[in-house]
Amino acid sequence: MSVANRLDLTLRLVQGSGRMAVSELAQRLGVSEMTVRRDLDTLERQGLVRRVHGGAVATRPREEGGGFATREYWQAATKDRLGAALATLIEPGSRVLLDAGTTTVHVADHLAARAPLTVAVLSLQAAQRLADRPGIDLLVIGGRSRPGERSLVGPLALRTLESLTFDCFVMSIGGVHAEQGWTEFSLDDAAVKQAGLAQSGRTVAVADATKLGVRAFSRVAPLDAVHTFVTDDAARDPATHPSGPPTLTALRDAGVETLLA
Repeated sequence: MSVANRLDLTLRLVQGSGRMAVSELAQRLGVSEMTVRRDLDTLERQGLVRRVHGGAVATRPREEGGGFATREYWQAATKDRLGAALATLIEPGSRVLLDAGTTTVHVADHLAARAPLTVAVLSLQAAQRLADRPGIDLLVIGGRSRPGERSLVGPLALRTLESLTFDCFVMSIGGVHAEQGWTEFSLDDAAVKQAGLAQSGRTVAVADATKLGVRAFSRVAPLDAVHTFVTDDAARDPATHPSGPPTLTALRDAGVETLLA
């Protein structure tokens, strides 16, 4: 297991239980307690856990309050794996609408390999990753930049989206719930996603497994509004993600293709 993936799994375990001992983490991960302590120190420096006597407790901020800079290290290796997997679903020559979010920034990193593409972006971070990449015709959707997120929202963004059509919408999501469907923490972001869904021939949603079972503030769409969902393999593990397996079942029952990376 790579260091990045081990850090991701360590954080999942701590987040899932709220608090874990160094000895228990070492046993679960198959590494020494010294290695676990070093990993916990790394996660603490990133603000993702807090070290306590004999272990660590989770300090991951709630999605709606953390801001992009706070969340970008959360499951970074996992999100990069998701980005690579999703990029393989994009056909060269496509017109792609790329949503805002920490995971879709990793999608942006891998899209150059699928060039030529026309990519319209809903975040300043994604625009920075794709600017001047060979074979990428980059469009930046206008709008107001949400403080802390740099996602592009508001009436100007909505009017721009309504004037365009896309082959594929790559949608990030705050939560996916068996009953409530695709949900988001921000009303502004939810409105932009609804416009993206309406203007695209196909929608591929992407999120790490921690989003499964989450019911956020604003409902974006029912489950069957999305064609494909890309998440990580940990979604099948009820020990770390109790809501994962039933949510995956609900998605498949709704006719959503699921890809576990």
